[in-house]
Amino acid sequence: MTHNCPICKAPTDSTIHTDFPFCSERCRMLDLGAWASEKYVVSEPIFDEEELADNKRKTVILDLSDSDESKN
Repeated sequence: MTHNCPICKAPTDSTIHTDFPFCSERCRMLDLGAWASEKYVVSEPIFDEEELADNKRKTVILDLSDSDESKN
């Protein structure tokens, strides 16, 4: 799969670059730093608070707890 690096826009290839979709570890770390410094944010919540208040949930909330623990 070919793609352009989201940081420097250099062409990347998933069969060649181990840091795909980034072209290098440097670009991968720059992207991680942007998330860590909150330069990037998720703009909308993953659930609607009114849905939870009305008990008319339209979203699915998965229980990711260990299945062995939930049996106890």
